[in-house]
Amino acid sequence: MNYIEKRKTLVKSLIERNILTNKNVIRAMLKVPREDFLSEDAQSSAYIDSPISIGSDQTISAPHMNAMMCEILNIEKDDKILEIGTGSGYHAALCAELISIENKESKGHVYTIERHKELAKKAKENLKKTGYENRVTVIIGDGTLGYPEKAPYDKILVTAASPEKIPTPLKTQLQMGGILCIPAGTKNYIQKLYKIQKLECEFRVKAITSVRFVPLIGKYGFSNDDE
Repeated sequence: MNYIEKRKTLVKSLIERNILTNKNVIRAMLKVPREDFLSEDAQSSAYIDSPISIGSDQTISAPHMNAMMCEILNIEKDDKILEIGTGSGYHAALCAELISIENKESKGHVYTIERHKELAKKAKENLKKTGYENRVTVIIGDGTLGYPEKAPYDKILVTAASPEKIPTPLKTQLQMGGILCIPAGTKNYIQKLYKIQKLECEFRVKAITSVRFVPLIGKYGFSNDDE
C-alpha cells in the first residue's frame, strides 16, 4: 500500500477544508507516518479522517483534530511541550517534528503522560521505530497532575476531555504567555475545544469548536467510575 500518496491526499483535503493552514504543521503531517502508530490490522485506515481504536478503550484522534490542535498551539522550534494522553504516540511525534523543523539540534522537548501502561509501552516502541525517541519522553502517571519536574511549559496539549473546571496543575505549569489546548465538558461527549493563554493577570480563554473526546481520568479529571 502506498501510504505516502494516501498521506498526501489526506493533507491536501485538510488544506482544502481550511483546517491546515500553517506551513510547518503541513510539513509535519506530510512527514510523520501515522500508519506506524497503529496496529497492523488498522494501518489500511491510517489516512481516513476518523478516530481509530488503539486498545484500552482509547483512540488515536482523527487527523483533522491533530492538525487543528497543532495549529492552535502554534508550536515553535525549541518549545518545551507537555502532552496529556500519549495514546499511540502519534501526536507527540507531530509535536516533536514541529519543535525541530529545520533544526535537528532543537533544544525543545516533548514530555507526554499516559496512564495506561500498555499504551505507554507501545507508544515508546512506535516513537523509537519512527526516530522520535530522543525528542519525546513518555511518562506513566496521572496526567491531570501535569509534570512539575520539567515545568514551566511553552505549550500544553490535552487529548482527553477535562471537566469544565480545567485542572489547576496544568494552568499552573504553563509558562507566562504559553498556550494550553484542551477539550472540556462532560464525560458523555458534550464538550468544546478551548485555547487558553496564560497572561500576566489572567487566562484568556477562547472556545474553538464542539468536539468528542474520551474522558480525562485522574485527581483533577473524571473518576474511574465515570469512564
